[in-house]
Amino acid sequence: MAVFDRLTRRHLLGLASVALASPLLMSLPRPSWAADEHAGHDGHAVDTGAEPTGTGEFIRLDTPRALKLAVNLNAVCLAPVVIAHGQGFFKKHNLDVELVNFGNSTEVLLEAIATGKADAGVGMALRWLKALEQGFDVKLTAGTHGGCLRLLSAVNGNVHKLEDLKGKTIGVTDMASPDRNFFSILLKKHGVDPVRDVDWRLFPADLLGTALERGEVQAVSGSDPFMYRLINSGKAQELSTNLVEEYANLSCCVVGVTGKLVREEKRVAAALTQAILEAHDYSVKNPEAVAKGFQAHALNTSVEEVKAILHDHTHGHHAVGALLTKEIITYVTDLQTVEVIRQSTNAGEFAKEITVDVFS
Repeated sequence: MAVFDRLTRRHLLGLASVALASPLLMSLPRPSWAADEHAGHDGHAVDTGAEPTGTGEFIRLDTPRALKLAVNLNAVCLAPVVIAHGQGFFKKHNLDVELVNFGNSTEVLLEAIATGKADAGVGMALRWLKALEQGFDVKLTAGTHGGCLRLLSAVNGNVHKLEDLKGKTIGVTDMASPDRNFFSILLKKHGVDPVRDVDWRLFPADLLGTALERGEVQAVSGSDPFMYRLINSGKAQELSTNLVEEYANLSCCVVGVTGKLVREEKRVAAALTQAILEAHDYSVKNPEAVAKGFQAHALNTSVEEVKAILHDHTHGHHAVGALLTKEIITYVTDLQTVEVIRQSTNAGEFAKEITVDVFS
C-alpha cells in the first residue's frame, strides 16, 4: 500500500503541475498564442492545448531556420520532444529541426552542443552541471519537467526509509549519473553520508533488478522505464523519487543551447525553447497521443507503459528566467554538500552565468 500511495502522489503531481506554479512564475506574462492548432505529420490538425507560462508572446520566425537538436531518442521522459518533431510543433514556429540521437551518452551530447555540432539539446541538469562548471559554452534556457529519477528497495527487504541505507549498498549504472547525484543529496539531508556511509556499486541497467533480488545491493537507483518496470514486476518498491520535499516542483531536465546561438540569434533560441515547452504541456493533456507517437523511436516499450510513466512526471512544470536560475542555484548548492561541485564555486554567480532568459 505504501508503494501505491507514493505512486499516487507522483501521479497527482504530474496532473497538477499545469495548474500549479510558483508566485514568481505566475507573475510572468501569459503567452498570447497566434493559433490553437497546427498541422500534424498526417495532415490533420493537432490541438496543442499548450500555453507554457513565462515565455511571452507566441514566436514565429520570419524566415525558416534549420537547427540540430541533440536528444536521447529512447528516453521516455523526452517523448514529448521526440513527437514534437513529427507532429509539427517546431514547424509552427518556422523551425526546421533535425533530431540528432546521442543515446545514453550525455557527455557526448553536451560536448556536441558546446562545440557547435548541435545547436541545442535536452538533458538532465544534475548530469550537466559538473561539466558546465568546467566552462562549456552552453546556456540553459528552460527546465522542461520533473520526476525522472527513482530510488527503489527490495519488496521483502529491510530498507523502508532513507535512514535505513546507512551501511548499505546501492546499485547504479554510472558513478556520475543524475540519480546517484540526486539521491546522494537526499541521503545527506537525512543524515546519511553518501560518500562514507554508503557503498555505490555499478551494474548494467538490466541487471539492477537481479542484484536487488540476490541481496547484492539493498537499493537501486535510476530512471524510467527500468525503474518503473522493477516496481511493476513486484521485485521492488519505491523508496523515494526526485519529486519529494523541496524538490517536488523542481525541473530535472533542461534545455541547453549553444552560447553562440543565444548571443547572435536569441529569438531563434527562444522559439526553439517555446516549442519544446509547448510539446511538454501537450503531453500532460494528451499522454496517449504522445505515447503512440513515441513508439516509432522507443525500445521495447508499450503505449500503456509510456503513458503511465508520463503521468508520473511533471511535464506541465517549466522553469524559465529567474525561476530557472533559482532552481539551478538550489542544485549547485546541494551538489556542493556531496562533494560534486567545488566548494569554491559561487552558486549564485555560476547559476547566473549558465542560465539565460531568452524571453526577456
